[in-house]
Amino acid sequence: MIPFHEAMNEYRSQMEHGVIKQAYRGLMEYIRDLRVHFETTVPGSFVTGSIYPGYMDMTYFSFTPESLHRQKLKIAIVFLHETCRFEVWLAGMNKRIQAEYWNRLKESNWSAYPLAASLQGVDAITTHVLSENPDFRDLPLLTRHIEQGVMQFTADIEDFLSIEQA
Repeated sequence: MIPFHEAMNEYRSQMEHGVIKQAYRGLMEYIRDLRVHFETTVPGSFVTGSIYPGYMDMTYFSFTPESLHRQKLKIAIVFLHETCRFEVWLAGMNKRIQAEYWNRLKESNWSAYPLAASLQGVDAITTHVLSENPDFRDLPLLTRHIEQGVMQFTADIEDFLSIEQA
C-alpha cells in the first residue's frame, strides 16, 4: 500500500483526466434509475429512501418484499466497485437477525447460494452474482437482467423460508 500523500497525487491526476468522474456520475445515475425501476415496477415491495454510495467499495440500495420485511430481512442490490460487478445479498435488519438467519441457513445445509464464510465484518447472509461483467452499453437490457436475477434470488429465499416454517 502506498503512502496516503502518494495516493492523493494519483487521485488528483486521475480526476484531472475526467474519465473517473464521468464514469462515477454515470454509475450513480444508473443505480438511481435502477432503484426507481424496482420501486415502480415490482408490486408489493418496500424500497429504502436512499442509495448508500459507499467509499468506492460498494454502492447499494435495499429492495425488501413485504414477506421478508416481516421477518426483518432485506434484499440488497449491490455494485462492487473493485470488481465492477452487481450482486444481490440477503441481509438482516440488524446483526442479531443476521446471525439468526445465517445460523438457520447453515444448519439446514443451504446450498442454493453461497453463505458468507462468517459474520465478522460482513453485511450479507448469502450472496449471488447478478452480472460478473455488466454491459453498460445497453442499460435497459442490464436492468432486465438484474431484475430477473433479483426476483429469482428473492423467490428462492422466500421458498426456503416458507418450507422451513411449515
